[in-house]
Amino acid sequence: MQTTLLLEWILPLVALPESYVLSRWLCRYLRGRGMTVPDAHKMGNPQVSRPGGPAIVISLLTPLVILYFLTGSIQIVSFALSVVIAFAVGFVDDLRALSGPVKVGLVVVSALPLLALHTYSVVMPFPFAGHIRLSTIYPVLILIALPVTANAFNMIDVYNGLVSGFTAIATVPLIIDFIFTGQLIPSLMALALLLATAGFYPLHRNPAKLFPGDSGTLALGAAYGAVAIIGHAEFIAVVALLPAVLNSFYVISSVGGLVEHRKMKKRPVVLDKEFKLNAARDPDAPMTLTRMMLADGPLTESEVTRRILYLEAFSASLAILTFFLLGVRI
Repeated sequence: MQTTLLLEWILPLVALPESYVLSRWLCRYLRGRGMTVPDAHKMGNPQVSRPGGPAIVISLLTPLVILYFLTGSIQIVSFALSVVIAFAVGFVDDLRALSGPVKVGLVVVSALPLLALHTYSVVMPFPFAGHIRLSTIYPVLILIALPVTANAFNMIDVYNGLVSGFTAIATVPLIIDFIFTGQLIPSLMALALLLATAGFYPLHRNPAKLFPGDSGTLALGAAYGAVAIIGHAEFIAVVALLPAVLNSFYVISSVGGLVEHRKMKKRPVVLDKEFKLNAARDPDAPMTLTRMMLADGPLTESEVTRRILYLEAFSASLAILTFFLLGVRI
């Protein structure tokens, strides 16, 4: 029994080296096939390989597939199906751009495995309010939640190393939650998510050699939302994701709906002669978290990324505090 448990905890660790190796190989493969995009925030717009989503998803799911054969957990099946569906939508978008509403509509499908296999609980804990039963409305909320998290991760993927670093930090509160509440399978899924992302990060950090693409960001967002729902940590996840959720809200509200960032006519930031980011002066330009950060003056891409990750670390800390305010749940 102890040997099996030890093996179960070791399996997610495979995601780290697997992700790194696959990312390096995929970077060379994509470049050889001419599948690159310009890095718009660098001098000369160097070409960067994309999409790196397959490396992230394969390294995330490989240990979980093995774990399924050890445990037979239906939670793993629903999680894997949600991730694969979101990845497929993103991969199609990487190859031929989908409109914003179509993409979000298709991502809704990634929530169906959670509903079909009933790997969720309608009882949710709230700070100072105890547990609240949402029997009727909760399935509808799941259909909304995964597109929201997927879209939030997609919209924050604007600078080198940002979405990969953001995901790794945001996953820490979930792991702490699952360990303290004794939820083995969600703990292992969240750990695999963190390590698969961490293995991708060295190729994604500044200067990036590989971009995740929509296949990567949508899969990461769906994975995060799915594991939070499966592990009954929805409130913790909302607190941890506040910077990304607020960024999405600012963008959607300022442009009047779901618009692909590639199709936005006006940019929220502009580059100066020193290749520093400046807030756009056009009042009609989209409002973003970065644009607000640049209100005090220009910053380099690395400085903006670092500040957003610091903000995410603060939100993750608040999420951990929130967990202890909720009390250890059973």
